[in-house]
Amino acid sequence: MTKTNAMRLLDAKKIAYESFAYAPEITDGQKVAQLLGEDERRVFKTLVTVSDKGEHFVFCVPVCASLDLKSAARAAGVKSVSMIRQKELEPLTGYIHGGCSPVGMKKRFPTFIDESANDAEEIYVSAGRVGCQIRVSVSALAAFVGAKFAAIAEF
Repeated sequence: MTKTNAMRLLDAKKIAYESFAYAPEITDGQKVAQLLGEDERRVFKTLVTVSDKGEHFVFCVPVCASLDLKSAARAAGVKSVSMIRQKELEPLTGYIHGGCSPVGMKKRFPTFIDESANDAEEIYVSAGRVGCQIRVSVSALAAFVGAKFAAIAEF
């Protein structure tokens, strides 16, 4: 498997991870979790939002959950957040829909990981390419991207 930018950045900081590839046509997160043979509460999707003041925030929630926008805004300390438009994702982050990783965005944005991630030592996140996931230590990921933990998922 060709290394992604996210993998190279983790390698540079000597952060251990394991990569997994699957058919890029599979875009449903819950199906990805099944393919990985993992609990869908351990496979996280990366969502990018914009606040009422135009600030961008990144949220990671399990694929079996949705982002609670009110809780997300509260965690970020803003009045409200909404999902960015799909066409804005690549110019803003360098990643395309379905392959957005919290690691290696063009710019570092305030990042929040759902507190349920603390129930496991490792979680899966996108490796920065559709069809590619990485399993990484929750604490190492949070430290590397400067993430805070918050109750932001709606199960």
